[in-house]
Amino acid sequence: MSISVDQALRAGVQTLREAGIEDAAVDARHLMAHALEVGRDRLILMGPEAMPAAAMARLEQALARRIAREPVARIVGERIFWGRAFSVTPDVLDPRADTETLIAAALDGAAPARLLDLGTGSGAIALTLLAEWLQARAVATDISPAALQVAALNAQALGVTDRLELIRSDWCAAVTDRFDLIVSNPPYIAAAEMEGLAPEVLLHDPAIALSPGGDGLSAYRHIAAQAPAHLAPAGRVIVEIGWTQGAAVSAVFAQAGWRDLRVIPDMEGRDRVVLAQNPADQGRKLRNQG
Repeated sequence: MSISVDQALRAGVQTLREAGIEDAAVDARHLMAHALEVGRDRLILMGPEAMPAAAMARLEQALARRIAREPVARIVGERIFWGRAFSVTPDVLDPRADTETLIAAALDGAAPARLLDLGTGSGAIALTLLAEWLQARAVATDISPAALQVAALNAQALGVTDRLELIRSDWCAAVTDRFDLIVSNPPYIAAAEMEGLAPEVLLHDPAIALSPGGDGLSAYRHIAAQAPAHLAPAGRVIVEIGWTQGAAVSAVFAQAGWRDLRVIPDMEGRDRVVLAQNPADQGRKLRNQG
């Protein structure tokens, strides 16, 4: 006996709720659209239609994966970030809505001629900024060749390949130019905190993209030390941070000579981004004041 799309969707929501999945209704809609190979906006119109057998099999498989705590983005193969679809694989971090705070902070300033994204992963940050700033060019680095391949595919899908250079680099090690803006969402989870992560994160995001080990601050130390050599005058650095790290990351940059530091909260009011101006500008300002 066949069931309708709407009945299958309601059953999927119930299945996820019983398994303790938060946002069961949202996840079920994502998975249903994936199973039917349609956009989520089509589900209401398709509600009375009979659920195809092949689509039902895909839905059941997807629900089983979600119950096993595999993230929806991993199941469907993409994540919507700043209104655009990004392919994700096991080789890259699943872009989070939290990172959109960094995008908003970047767009709040002047459009750069050139920007640098350190540890680009899927390319979500660099490619979003290129899509928003149509005259900008970018260099994006990652230590993982597999991650760079994902970023290249996403760049092609978004039509920004001609304005992007991808470089394999350990932070700034292989970078030679100067930029108006440097951005990064580096690994920042302390080693002691890894075991407490949700299974969706711990089991499915690459460990190298989650934690640098130790106190979780080593990437910021690298960026704070290396970025001045690659910033144009009046250039900015914007980095994502863990919500408890505002003071610690600000201190790392302050100790490296950075000033005009700002900690920017996310939509929930938690510290999420640290922004700093080129420390070389401080010397110029002092000389001009003198």
